[in-house]
Amino acid sequence: MVCSIRTAFRFGRYILPVLLIALAAPSAPAGGGSGTANALVSPANSKPHGLSYAQWSARHWQWFYSFPVEANPLFDTADGSAGQSGDVWFLGGTFAPTEIAPGVFDGVADRSLRIPSGTALFLPLVDAEGSTLEGNGETEADLRATAEFFGGFIDPDSLSLEIDGKPVTNLGDFAFESPLFTFGPLPANNVLAAQGYNAPAGSTSPSVSDGYFAMIKELPVGMHTIHFTSTLDASSIGGPIFLQDITYHLTVVPRGQYKK
Repeated sequence: MVCSIRTAFRFGRYILPVLLIALAAPSAPAGGGSGTANALVSPANSKPHGLSYAQWSARHWQWFYSFPVEANPLFDTADGSAGQSGDVWFLGGTFAPTEIAPGVFDGVADRSLRIPSGTALFLPLVDAEGSTLEGNGETEADLRATAEFFGGFIDPDSLSLEIDGKPVTNLGDFAFESPLFTFGPLPANNVLAAQGYNAPAGSTSPSVSDGYFAMIKELPVGMHTIHFTSTLDASSIGGPIFLQDITYHLTVVPRGQYKK
């Protein structure tokens, strides 16, 4: 289970990975109208770049699981451009939260990233995931129930997203549950193996995720800043409270001039 920063918390047989994400936006405000940045986010019922939000959420997990821990953008052991291609790039949070009080974890990240112009950015504000490799069941119904269970601890009122200082409103409308998907083959020293799961290199697993996401449209050439926050509160079942505060400073360069 995850969101854009992933940390695994165990509640009996359950594991709660939380993935927290942040991006970057311009130093000068970019559109949005009425003081908001809603025009910079693809509508919830749309199919940006040919896929629904639910389908992109699955693609995001597949991207995340493709990295070993020592070369993973969400562990800050690789640049955010790692594994990125095409017209949609994925963003994520941090896997190094700080326990600021018993059971209360604060995930803060501040990153910089260069991207080519014409690139949309897909990110989970916060989400949960269940997979067979994590012991969450063998059937789609089992995995979906796990994702929904942990996704239910997300506080929709805690969600915020700002692009170049302008808020995106109505984030509660951006809740999506993925179709059943498969991640892997996993690399050596993958995230799950590092957490103690039996997940050797080459492993694959069916999975389902549930959470809140945003697809930020192509931003103009220049500097941008994206900031978002969220809370996942599982204290009612003896689990943690996870707070996230993520910022990405984004530099958009002309596609023909972009080099990794």
